[in-house]
Amino acid sequence: MQKKKRRLIFRTVLLTIMAGLVTYALFANFTNDDPVVAEGEQAPNFQLTEFGTDESKELKDFEGKGVMLNFWATYCEPCKDEMPHMEKLYEEYEDKGVEIVAVNLDSTNLVVKRFLEKYDISFPILHDKNGQVMDLYKVGNIPSSLFINAEGEVVKRVDRQLTLDKLEGYLKQIQPDA
Repeated sequence: MQKKKRRLIFRTVLLTIMAGLVTYALFANFTNDDPVVAEGEQAPNFQLTEFGTDESKELKDFEGKGVMLNFWATYCEPCKDEMPHMEKLYEEYEDKGVEIVAVNLDSTNLVVKRFLEKYDISFPILHDKNGQVMDLYKVGNIPSSLFINAEGEVVKRVDRQLTLDKLEGYLKQIQPDA
């Protein structure tokens, strides 16, 4: 009987500790004090390598243009659905002074190369294999897009998949001299 009582106390203490750790982990994630790059703020500059060219690009390279900054990965199904919409609008809006720049979060080049070939993507894909830009912009869910005007201010932040109509509406908002 004594052995069962000790075992019950041990299990209860262990369960209480585990419940406390889970509660702490959830609370810590939801009360993150790190500010998110929000609408109305200046978009922080960053430097990454463009996939396929190994050319270094910075956000400030697009100064004077509207920029859609999209965070994505090949394993993200909503990202796969969104990419064709971005490709469809890219050429039209590039001529209007808007650049679409996608920041890839995959760790290996091979899967990205296959994806880009499959979807015939022509806009710049920057590789953030270490997640530094993702952390800088406080991106949690993907796809996630920031629409930045020609002055470098975040006009809209969307942390979900975009439809073609919504995407085009946001691109119009960041079009210089629109």
